[in-house]
Parts: sequence; C-alpha cells; structure tokens
Amino acid sequence: MKLVVVESPAKAKTIEKYLGPGYRVLASYGHVRDLPAKDGSVNPDEGFAMEWETYADKASRLKAISDEAKTADSLILATDPDREGEAISWHVQEVLRKRRALPGHVERVTFNAITRQAVTEAMANPRALDEDLIDAYRARRALDYLVGFTLSPVLWRKLPGAKSAGRVQSVALRLVVEREREIELFRAQEYWSVAARMEQDGVGFIARLVRWKGEKLDRLSIGNAGAAEQAKADVEAGRFSVASVETRPLTRNPPPPFTTSTLQQEAARKLGFSASHTMRVAQSLYEDGFITYMRTDGVQMDHSAISAARKAVADRYDASYVPDAPRVYTTKAKNAQEAHEAIRPTDFSRDRAGSGDHARLYELVWKRALASQMASARLERTTVDMTDGTGQHGLRATGQVVLFPGYLALYEEGRDDEGDEDSRRLPRLGEGDAPARKGVDAEQHFTQPPPRYSEASLVKKMEELGIGRPSTYASILQTLKDREYVRIDKNRFHPEESGRLVTAFLERFFPKYVSYDFTAELEDELDDISGGRAEWQKVLEAFWRDFKPKTAEVMEQKPSEVTAALDEFLAPFLFPDKGDGSDPRLCPSCGVGRLSLRGGRFGAFIACSNYPECKFTRRFAQAGEAANDDTGPVVLGTDPETGQEVSQRSGRFGAYFQLGDGKEAKRASVPKDMPKESIDLDMALRLLSLPRTIGDHPETGKPITASIGRFGPYLAHDGKYARLASTAEVFETGMNAAVAKLADAANGGGRRSGSREPLKVLGAHPETGVELKVMEGRFGPYVTDGTTHATIAKTTDPQSLTLEQAVAMIAEKAAKGPAKGKKKAPARKAPAKKPAAKKATAKKAG
Repeated sequence: MKLVVVESPAKAKTIEKYLGPGYRVLASYGHVRDLPAKDGSVNPDEGFAMEWETYADKASRLKAISDEAKTADSLILATDPDREGEAISWHVQEVLRKRRALPGHVERVTFNAITRQAVTEAMANPRALDEDLIDAYRARRALDYLVGFTLSPVLWRKLPGAKSAGRVQSVALRLVVEREREIELFRAQEYWSVAARMEQDGVGFIARLVRWKGEKLDRLSIGNAGAAEQAKADVEAGRFSVASVETRPLTRNPPPPFTTSTLQQEAARKLGFSASHTMRVAQSLYEDGFITYMRTDGVQMDHSAISAARKAVADRYDASYVPDAPRVYTTKAKNAQEAHEAIRPTDFSRDRAGSGDHARLYELVWKRALASQMASARLERTTVDMTDGTGQHGLRATGQVVLFPGYLALYEEGRDDEGDEDSRRLPRLGEGDAPARKGVDAEQHFTQPPPRYSEASLVKKMEELGIGRPSTYASILQTLKDREYVRIDKNRFHPEESGRLVTAFLERFFPKYVSYDFTAELEDELDDISGGRAEWQKVLEAFWRDFKPKTAEVMEQKPSEVTAALDEFLAPFLFPDKGDGSDPRLCPSCGVGRLSLRGGRFGAFIACSNYPECKFTRRFAQAGEAANDDTGPVVLGTDPETGQEVSQRSGRFGAYFQLGDGKEAKRASVPKDMPKESIDLDMALRLLSLPRTIGDHPETGKPITASIGRFGPYLAHDGKYARLASTAEVFETGMNAAVAKLADAANGGGRRSGSREPLKVLGAHPETGVELKVMEGRFGPYVTDGTTHATIAKTTDPQSLTLEQAVAMIAEKAAKGPAKGKKKAPARKAPAKKPAAKKATAKKAG
C-alpha cells in the first residue's frame, strides 16, 4: 500500500478516487508544526537552529498519518506545488522520521491542477524534496520570527498601545500611512473648465476649450470664476468651424491570464471580495478541480491549455476572434517566479462552476483566461479641432469607435479609478463644417488628492515594489486589520492612530527595515536561496548582524527619550503651520503652555506643558489640519439645576461633555452616531444625566435603566442587559419595548431558536457528511456540526474560517470530551438501567 499525503480532505477524497486501489490518501489539514511563540525558537548562535512544535489540533491527524505510514510500502508527499507546500511535505517527513514511522521509500509529486490526467502524470514522474525550497522556507520563517520576537518587545516597552511589527506587514502599513500623509498635506487648487455643447446632424457632442486668446490651455490655466466667465463669453460670441479631423486606428491587446495578485485586484474591483476571501474561494475551486493552482506569479499557460482556449473561442464566436498565432505572455512583475502556470480553468469548455461566490470567481477566471487567447480589439480614435473666426480660440472634441470588439466581446479589465471621455461617440464631421452651438458651460473644479489604497491598489503597489509574494498578500492585509492598525471604510484603507504611531516609530528608529528597497532586496536574496544561488544561513547572518545591535540600542533608550524623538519627527503632522505666523504648539486653552507628544498607558496623546495647572489634552489622531481647528473647551451653557458650566472637550479617547471642573466633574462621551448639528446644551445635559430610569419591571418590580457604556447604548435590569441600536433609543425606549428587548436578550435575541441563521456555512464534514456552520453564541462565535461546539478564538475572523480549520477544531473539541463540570454525572446512569421504560415510550411514539 502507498500512502499519499496532501493538505486538505477535499483534495484527499478526489485524489484517492483518481488513484484507486493500492493507495491511501490522507490530509494533513495544512501545516502540522511551527516555531513556538516563545523566546529561543530560533537560535542565531547555533547556526539559526530552529525548535519546531507540533500544533495541538493536529495531533489526531498526525497519529492517523503515522499509523498508516508504519504499514505503508512507500510515502508520496503530494502537497501544493509551491514553497509552502514543499515545507508541509518536509514537516510531515520529519515528524514521521522522529516517530520512526517513515517508510523506506519517499517520493514528492506536484500537480498544477487536480484533474485525473494531471494527478496520473505527476504520479508517473516523482522527484525528491526540493532542499532549496525548504531552505528558502526556513529562512523566511526564521526572519519573520526574529523580526517579530525581537522588534515587538521594543514596541511594547517604548510605545504603549503598540501590538506588533512584522518584516513585510510594517512596510505595507507604511504605504497606507504615507498615502494618508500625502492626502493631509494636499492643498486643493481651484480650476475651471469651459465646454460647448455642440450638435451636428442631430447628434450632440461636447467640445472642450483648449486654446484661449491664442494661448494653449492646460488643466489649471483658468483658475478663477472671473476668467472662466470671460472665456465662456468668448466661446459664446465666436463662430466655430472644424479646422481638422484626425482619425487614428488603435489596437488593444487582451491582458494575460490571472496571477495571484491580479486575481485579488480584479476580484476586489468587480466582485467586492477582500484578498483573503478571494484566496479562500480560489482554494476551494482548485481543490474541486475547476481551476489550476492559485498561488502563482506566472502568466504563461500550458500549450495544451492554449490550444483548448483557442478552440473554445472558435466554438463560441468565429475564426475572426482567434488570433493567427497563440499568445505567449511573460511577466513584468518585479522579482517574479514563473514556476507555475497562470490561474486558468482546467476545462475551457466549462463556462460555469460552483454556486454563489465560487461561481462568480470561476466566471472571472474563465473569462480572463479565455480572453487572453482572443484577437485584439480594433478601435478608431477621432480628434476634432475647431477654431473661431479670429483664430484666437479653439475647441476640441474626442471620441472613440469600436471597429472590431475582439476580446472586449467577452472581457474588459477593471480599473481602480474610472474616467475616460475618449469613449464618447462623435458625429461624422469634415473640415469646414460649423456644428450648431447649443450652449456653453463653465464648471468649477478642485484638484483631488491621491486616492487612499483599496485592497486592489495596495496589492498592486506591493507587487510593483517587490514586497511580499503571491502567497503572502492576503495574510499581510488581514494582519493589518486584525492588529487594528488600519480600518476599511468604503473599501479604502484608513490608518488608525496606532498604525500611524507604529509607522513613525519604525521610520524614526528603524528606517532601514521599513525601507521599500531593503525589503525588496531581501526578497531577492530569499529568491536566490530557493534558486540554489545563496545559502540560507549566510543570508540570515548578514541580516542579524545589523538588526540585533540596532534593537538593543533602541531598547536602552528611556520611553521619555523615545517620545521626545517622535515629537520632533512628527512635528509637521502634529503641529502644522497655521498660516498666520503664530506658534502651532501654543496651547489653545491656557495660551501660555506649549503642546507636545506624551506617552500614556493607553497610547500617545498631545498635552500642555503647563500640566497640572492646564489639563488640555488632544488625541494623537486629532492632528493634521484638524489640529488647527482645536480651540480647547467649548462652553455650551450652564446647568439650570447646579449652576455649573457645561462644556464640550476633546480628550485622548475622543470628544466628551463635562459638567463643572476638578476631579468631581461629571463627564459623558459624545456618541459616535450623534450628528454635529444635534450637539447643544440640552443634549449634553441629557447625556450627563444618564442612566435614565424607564420604570419598574412589571414582573420583578426592579428598575429598568437605559444608558451608554463601553460597547454602546444598552438596557439594564437586575444584572441583565440588552443592546440598543442607537443613542436615540436610550431616550426614546418605553416600558413595553424595554421589557420585550430584555426578554429577547435573555433568550439569546432569538439566536437560540432552531430558525436562526448561521454566520457562515462552511460545507460538509469530509468524514461524517454533516454540514459545519459558524454560529453566533452568547460568548462569541463558534463552529458546530450540530453536536460538538468549538469556540472560535477572538483573534480569528469567523468569516475567514475554512472548512479544514473547522474540521480540525471539531475534532480537537470532541477529543477533549465534555467540559469538566459535565464529566461527573453518576446520577444520569441510573435511567440507563431502565430499558423497559424507554422501550415502552418508543413504542408509544411509533
């Protein structure tokens, strides 16, 4: 018997079906061991020796593999065809060797698609494990460990509130932060455009003013309303005729098939998928045999696939849509490794596969790959120039006509920022024609800052810079979200203040290690290891020789020294020039003290040097242009009951209302869902008066109150709570509604009923066939098969959970048995001794 080891159970099931008798295929469920999260897992003094630890949730998997391996004639390692796949095979082999269960004959096979033909061919052409790829994996894992476990403690001690740093993660964060700085420093510039609405033979078109008073105009030439009105008047007064018509043919070639990064970009643009969701869906499509391997930066396709694509095009359209020669693509990405094909369908005759998101992503892959082997689109671009009788003013109209759609009949690549006036249609015009002028418009515009990164554009930028690799993009972006260094708003990355502070710290004290060039060069060196051109330990030694002393140097600095350095480094952002010559650091409250960056238990903030006499503070995030708007406490009025002053203030945790002064002053946070226009004395007093007593519960006689807490608005009664949807409900909820909400919350908000909807359906358990679901529970989300419930860690996004992870969690939970409090149940055994009573009941039911 031959034992075959793959990663996933879905893959194992399919491959075992292809191989037939004589083969046993088991899944490792991904990586089986890793470096333990503790000091000393990598020892630079011992040639970077690594201490590996088996994952606790993989114990049952490894036991099953070991048991089978002991009786197997040979071991075939058939994990994914990339560096991570090679590493998993190596780990499995090493674990079996330590357990003395390794068969005498070990082979490594790889296939780019899970089809009968691909698997059969791979089995006929085995090889040994690729030691260079394994060395490259070890080097990357050691580097990431050393950076994380050396740099993160420096952050924790010198920068309160910081969570972690990473070799590539921190560089990606820097991109997001730098873009935000560009946006904040951007100053909008006014400009005007003048355009005439023209018509010829009943067809309307737009002609822009491109020459005025004999001068060629650029976008910013007309900078104010006065000049725009004068230009408009000149166009209205002139009689314009066609001076020239230029028609130029254009050819648009199809884009190549998807790589990992271009798939993530296009899925984000067209389907709204996050990078991590795209990879989960693509992994499933690959394991189901619908597409080729999805972690690749190669753009080429196999010759047989090209032939199949060309045939599919001819069958779907006609011969004119098939180019004379097959298209061959080469990648332009920096540091690309083209070991694998591009992502393509395994069968071009199948235009649909799966359902839901799987079907949508498959269609995208199928269209892109098919279009890559289609004829170019032929277009015609027309430019019409018109002048008035004086020859001083000129208008221009542009348009585009598709003569032959070619690949555009099937697929057109998306863009991050749309806007193309060349696609407009124009009427037929000739020299001397004088189109009718229907009106002239002068429009005001302002220059726009560069857009914030979307997942698509950030992945694209990282790829251009050579930062990271196809298999890492999704996890890098997910880590930034998990660490709460960034937030996603309208599909764009916004840096949080913790992310900005960490970036500033690294730029100030570790500039080399967040350098784009250094990170890309290090990726080159790691690629050299995988190609057998460099030794992994020498690469690590060169890195560690400079990195370790630098971290030790920073660790020796006092937190106050670090804060002072950051205060100076961030001065242009924290204290921008006010434009009136005044000191941007002058305290807006006391008018005497100077503002500076301070470090606190909960992170950085801005405070006055006159503390404790002046208690003015400002959030770190409330900087940039917003800092100039901060004028200190705003007095809203006087409380009619106490006569004390009510003010609105800004602190390190956001805006709040305050009644009175000193330590006894009462405070209430300004709710995030409160519109600015609703902030007045009355609202401040209402918030300061909370909690509000709604009345006594009709059953218990105990009071029901409404208030706002750490997690938002809520109801409270006798130690039990119920959430409210908004701040308005705190003041509007009556007794009947409150009693109903509390009862609903006591029953799990209806969540415990059999009709509740799962957060996510993961699919059927590979062994039992039972559907696994992610559900919301009283203590957080959990995964269940209907019998066993496994709690999902708070650090894990429930939506990112895969079927393989869920299966492992269920297995681990089941192996542990019932909770401690439920183990001892001797009383329950007594009813089991009364089978007659149970049978009688069963008969009655029948």
